[in-house]
Amino acid sequence: MRVLAVAPQPFFTPRGTPFSVYYRTLVASRLGASVDLLTYGEGEDIALTGVRTIRIPAMRFLGPVRIGPSLGKLARDLVMVVWTTAILIRRRYDVVHAHEEAIFWCQFLKPFFNFKLVYDMHSSLPQQLTNFEYTDSKLIIGVFRWLERYALRHSDAVVTICEALADHAELEMGESERHLLIENSLFEEVRLAGKDDRSLSEDSAGAAIQDLPVGRPLVLYAGTFEPYQGIDLLLQSFAIAVREVPAAHLLVVGGTEAQVRCYEEMVEGYGLTDQISLAQRVPSSVARSLLARAAVVTSPRVTGTNTPLKIYEILVSGVPLVATDIPSHTQVLDDEICFLAEPEPDAFAGALVAALTDRERRERTISGARRLYEDEYSPAAYEEKMRRLFELLGSSGAQSARSSGPSISLGTR
Repeated sequence: MRVLAVAPQPFFTPRGTPFSVYYRTLVASRLGASVDLLTYGEGEDIALTGVRTIRIPAMRFLGPVRIGPSLGKLARDLVMVVWTTAILIRRRYDVVHAHEEAIFWCQFLKPFFNFKLVYDMHSSLPQQLTNFEYTDSKLIIGVFRWLERYALRHSDAVVTICEALADHAELEMGESERHLLIENSLFEEVRLAGKDDRSLSEDSAGAAIQDLPVGRPLVLYAGTFEPYQGIDLLLQSFAIAVREVPAAHLLVVGGTEAQVRCYEEMVEGYGLTDQISLAQRVPSSVARSLLARAAVVTSPRVTGTNTPLKIYEILVSGVPLVATDIPSHTQVLDDEICFLAEPEPDAFAGALVAALTDRERRERTISGARRLYEDEYSPAAYEEKMRRLFELLGSSGAQSARSSGPSISLGTR
């Protein structure tokens, strides 16, 4: 089975959609597909058997690729259209796997090249335009809604990543065999070509991580510092919680240099520079070692509907999770497997205190979280969903993979 994956992302970079693209590609190759991956010029090369990466020119003069819609992304996507067409002219593919907005031009090209089309819907693009405050033009949003609706109704298969997106897709499609919900529940180490995991960071751990206090309960946040992630809420809440648990130490890791400097000023304003550490982005291996040291891990996200990828790894980490009670979390989490709290400082602070001090509830949520992951989101479950996708597309290779293909073995702690 020849697959062209079209991913309009800086690939690979350690953030949500590129991780999802990586794991889709990883499992497709393990199930026997030959995959060409077309992506932006920016990003790190991956090392995967059966996968060839094709890049458009890196347009660094446009600046870094920001999360969400931007003019820089639009310019890169126009080049992606040309590259996609040229590749399809040179080589025949059984399937084109279009991620995010790539569906719009791949949908147009489908009748000319006679391939099966997969729409991998990591988010609702019309919703992105409003969520990121890119435009309030009813005309532009209406055009994107029409394009999304057309793609949902005419793709050979639609993949969504969470229940909220699945519900959104089924409003247009109805209950359809063409739709598969495949959560981003894998967290195997990303293999970069010729580099180790440290290549994902410029030694950004720094003294903030190396000098963490010993013997004090560590509260951890690891992720981007984008506004929707709720870093402000986390800092405000910890400033309240530390009054009841003065030994606690908060580490917030994953921002840019400028973002870290901004939040350091906020921490100084709280007078908590000895109890809150901030650090830039770190390699996933470092993040995992920090998770293993943590007493509590947090997800203070304040808006959004997509479930954070890190939630699935946290479920099997043996570390209790404190998360905001919003749809982004509650489509996977409940009070039996984590400490949920309303996204406001007093409530989130109370959940932090409970997670640090209520030993019986901590153990109960840890056990429940592990059971949920093994039952619903394990590597075997992910692989089976990808097999069903290939079967839906009529791949004979997927049928043989069912009986003889390699299984995925991901270690859990």
